[in-house]
Amino acid sequence: MISATEKPDHILIVDDDRGIRELLGTYLTKNGMRTSLASNGRQMYSLLEQETPDLIVLDLMMPGEDGLVLCRELRAGQWRTVPILMLTALSEEADRIVGLEMGADDYLAKPFAARELLARVRAVLRRARMLPPNMQVNETVTVLQFGDWRLDTVARHLIDSSGTIVALSGGEYRLLRVFLDHPQRVLTREQLLNLTQGRRSDPFDRSIDLLVSRLRQRLQDEAREPRYIKTLRSEGYVFSASVTVQEASR
Repeated sequence: MISATEKPDHILIVDDDRGIRELLGTYLTKNGMRTSLASNGRQMYSLLEQETPDLIVLDLMMPGEDGLVLCRELRAGQWRTVPILMLTALSEEADRIVGLEMGADDYLAKPFAARELLARVRAVLRRARMLPPNMQVNETVTVLQFGDWRLDTVARHLIDSSGTIVALSGGEYRLLRVFLDHPQRVLTREQLLNLTQGRRSDPFDRSIDLLVSRLRQRLQDEAREPRYIKTLRSEGYVFSASVTVQEASR
């Protein structure tokens, strides 16, 4: 139940199937959310220009620009931090993997129950707003320094040695914060999945490996000779660089 002073979450649903998007829109609205509906990329961008939503539900299979193309464009542009829940066909496992590689925060295979979508939406929103482990709210701007990089944890900017800002998706930022909060410590895939996405893994879940791969690309970290994120076979990952904290008053 949304109180009179609490702003409802705004969900943008992008699906070329009118019946599905209207059904989902009605269901989410009944459960206290505000929804906008788009049938394609053009309508999606038109709505984004008017207002940035709290989350985008994006169908993978659409005519013209499909969900993968739109997801990649969103992650490269001004809406790169908006969480994305991708809807995929049950049989298209490869497309789900590519969707995670493109920057989707989670995926849901069709057919699905509306209440499962609601649970996934709430989980993604909760993760997006969750403070990373060990981070305290204070009146200082905190910058984490490691190697040739700096991470501004207030602006959520990754900054290279030349001062250039490198864009991070929400998932990439959360993973990097977990690593920076736990340097020189082995973290299993299940621990990373729980800390970044709030859920347990299954034996075939590759989402953390894909997220690590994307983060390595951002850090220009070679997997064969990593400087920052090292893979420990049968154990997980370890962030091997030292991390220092810089604080400056607002």
